[in-house]
Amino acid sequence: MDTTINDSLNCSMSYKEYRDLVKKMAENNSTTGLEKTEVYTDFTLLNDKRMKRWDKTLKISEESQQKILEFKHPITWLAIAESWCGDGAHMLPALNKVAELSKYIELKIVLRDENPELMDAFLTYGTRSIPKVIMIDNETGAVLNTYGPRPSEATAYVNRFKAKYGKLTPEFKEDLQHWYNKNKGQNIIEDITEMLCKLEPTVCQ
Repeated sequence: MDTTINDSLNCSMSYKEYRDLVKKMAENNSTTGLEKTEVYTDFTLLNDKRMKRWDKTLKISEESQQKILEFKHPITWLAIAESWCGDGAHMLPALNKVAELSKYIELKIVLRDENPELMDAFLTYGTRSIPKVIMIDNETGAVLNTYGPRPSEATAYVNRFKAKYGKLTPEFKEDLQHWYNKNKGQNIIEDITEMLCKLEPTVCQ
């Protein structure tokens, strides 16, 4: 296994530990990461509420549950995140729901700013975009795939807007949050299930 990945795994958190950290940061009007700004603090408070809601309400369809339960390839999902990241607040609860269904999938989380070497090894178009999920084969240590920083439909939505207007506006970012709320994590679950099928094709037969 790559030394950088192994070092990050050794200092990683479980999803519960990450949720406890975000909750603590929100209660103390603080944030993870190097930039302790008021904006990031406000996002952390908002994300704690978002994650709490998804932890309680997010559902996985019976069809997806069946595919997840049939997956039997031991893997670890190493997710890079920060408490202020809006996309992470929507994605991590969905990933956790999937991992909870399977004894072959373990979700671990590290903070971006505490793991710069790991982050720089998995950039998105040259940027440190998060969340980023690294899918690791437990037996070989090989990186099987990556996922993030957004689900497929949201990525297409963002790319179309950037192509037309050059950059994301505050109004667009608000619209994107509405999309997440309406989609209820289903695009994330669909993306992840498809990736599991590619790793173990018999799952989808």
